[in-house]
Formats: sequence, structure tokens, C-alpha cells
Amino acid sequence: MVTPERALRGRDGYPYSVPTTHAVLGTPLRGPWPEGTQVIYLALGCFWGAEKEMWQLPGVVTTAVGYQGGLTPYPTYDETCTGMTGHAETVLVAYDPTVLPTAELLRTFWTLHDPTQGFRQGNDVGTQYRSAIFTTTPEQAEAAAATRALYAPELARNGYGEITTEIRPAAEAGPFYYAEEYHQQYLHKVPNGYCPVHSTGVACPVD
Repeated sequence: MVTPERALRGRDGYPYSVPTTHAVLGTPLRGPWPEGTQVIYLALGCFWGAEKEMWQLPGVVTTAVGYQGGLTPYPTYDETCTGMTGHAETVLVAYDPTVLPTAELLRTFWTLHDPTQGFRQGNDVGTQYRSAIFTTTPEQAEAAAATRALYAPELARNGYGEITTEIRPAAEAGPFYYAEEYHQQYLHKVPNGYCPVHSTGVACPVD
């Protein structure tokens, strides 16, 4: 990971416009959302494919892609790709937990990628592709720890190593910076775009 001394300096605001509406769901990307909506931030490699999987889940209010967990204020995609901002490619998921329980959402998260690879997913290599869960409530943190504990033995039984996923409160990880407009719902705009899902094929058990 880049150190604060070496991280890119960034800027005081977005150097590009951020869309207001989800291109598929028609919901606000930046709120406000219905009462009871919760937000969680999930990093699992290339954010294009991850976002598409998330917006299709029943109970999801909106999704957006961006950069989180780093040091550089308002980074661009090109800057994040250098590894010199410290951010991970991250998907904001706003959801109704009465329709989509947090544990169920997180089971989807675990099974959509390989959380044992460290700073990579398949051929995508770099700290920006690391696995992470940035929580906004104590209940989300508990669900993250519980589902991790359930999934780790299943991965080990199937020959995988230790889970490297970073789990911490979003308040500690720092702001979520929305990515450029063309990245938002990218695989809806570019249906044949390349962004593989690096699933292990190992199911996450239900507690």
C-alpha cells in the first residue's frame, strides 16, 4: 500500500460530473433514498461486473461505483489505477434490509470473487483490486464477521488460502468518491464490455 508521504495529492472536488440517476434502476445515485435504506460499500475487484451483479438483487435501491479506502482526495480512475492513491475499486450498495438481509447480501459478495487473492483478482493486479467491506452500522459489521467465519472453512476445504478481505467501518476507510460518469452502470451502457467475475465457485453457507 502507498504511504501518506508518497500518495498523490488529489484535489478539493470532483474534476468531472457525477450523474444523479441510476441508468438502470432510475433511482438517485447520491440519495435521498427511502426511509430504512442502508448503505454498505463492497470492493471485490473490477467494479463494473460487481456493480451489475449487485443492482440485480431484489431489495437493492441503487448502486454506484467509486473509490474508497485510500488517501488521495477526489481521485480519478487513471490515478487510482497507478496504485498511488490507496483506494480500492468499490461498489456503493443502498438496499432495503427488510427485503435483502445484510447477511444475504454479504453471501453474494463472498461468492462473486476470490477473497483470498490479496491485491488482485485474476489478471487484475494492484491494491485497487483488493477485497474489502466498509460498513456503516454495527449490524453490518457483525454480519461481515459472521459470514466471513462461515465462509473461511468452506474455502479451506476446497483448497483456498486465508481470506484477505479488509473489514472496517466506512468512517475509518474514508470517503467514498464517485467514479466518472462512464463507469457508472458501465455494463448496461456497454453490454459486451470486459469485466470477468472471479468467483471461486464455493458457496457461502447459511448460518
